[in-house]
Amino acid sequence: MALMDRVRAYMRSPKGRQNVEKAKRMARDPHTQQKVRRFLNRFRTRRH
Repeated sequence: MALMDRVRAYMRSPKGRQNVEKAKRMARDPHTQQKVRRFLNRFRTRRH
């Protein structure tokens, strides 16, 4: 089974859907957004 097929099967499973919902909730959280922005800014400045 190809990797993408495994990913699709997981995303259709109850556990996969639960984790997608958890990720969506975390993405809406302002504190999490701020942490991601800080990380991306640090990553961008190191590459130049």
